[in-house]
Amino acid sequence: MPILEGDGRESELISRRVGLRVLFVITIVIFVVDLLLPRIPQPQSYHMFADQRSFLGIPNFGDVVSNVPFAIFGLWGLAFFMRSNSEQLSEHFLDSRERWFYLIIFTGLLLTAFGSSYYHLAPSNARLVWDRLPMTIVFMSLVAALIAERINLRIGLWLLPVLLLIGVSSVFQWYISELHGVGDLRFYATVQAYSVLFLFMALLFPPRYTFGLDLAIVAGFYVLAKVLETLDKPIFRLGHIVSGHTLKHLAAALSGYWILRMIKRRRPIPPSPVV
Repeated sequence: MPILEGDGRESELISRRVGLRVLFVITIVIFVVDLLLPRIPQPQSYHMFADQRSFLGIPNFGDVVSNVPFAIFGLWGLAFFMRSNSEQLSEHFLDSRERWFYLIIFTGLLLTAFGSSYYHLAPSNARLVWDRLPMTIVFMSLVAALIAERINLRIGLWLLPVLLLIGVSSVFQWYISELHGVGDLRFYATVQAYSVLFLFMALLFPPRYTFGLDLAIVAGFYVLAKVLETLDKPIFRLGHIVSGHTLKHLAAALSGYWILRMIKRRRPIPPSPVV
């Protein structure tokens, strides 16, 4: 595993070959566990969020408006990539094609703001589809980006549309299963969980850029978001000020901000001299 040095560089503690083996084993274990688990329907209680207060004519105001940071960071990221010329991008990317992963990531963040707001205005399974679709775009694009940066660029580029198709399919598979009365969240949940685990697993591979350990912070914000989501009602009961789900949106949006922060600060790591 890489460790951070004083200037934001990292040194390698594990070989690429060992990293690939660990990645392969963990991938197989996760998908075997997914197959062995019983079917998991979407509980309808999921749509009953703690803070259902309206304000300024907007129902579920807290959970709707807390999606604004997704739009802010999404637009900020898109502006950064669209306004940067090739010379500026070369400071952050060894290959200009790598920017496409992040353009899709920040597009997904922007779409999440609209999809999640639409869902929270009137929560239901049908609207939840539009909440989950953009999130899977972010997850899958980030996984492809890390494959390109940490393992192989060509493989990452080839897998990008494949992973996006897998992510989108997981959402539609869940929704179609619900429509047929056999709701099953396993595929979607596995895709989501694997994406977060992959952020940590990517740290096993030698980095090509500085500040690679920021990936752990990105994953940490998302884990925090899931914890806040679970504690939606208990947090809201603490004074009825803000709910856990509202805070979940803020934490998840911060993970998007941290990706942009990482990209803007990082620089390519020069190859180690051959001894």
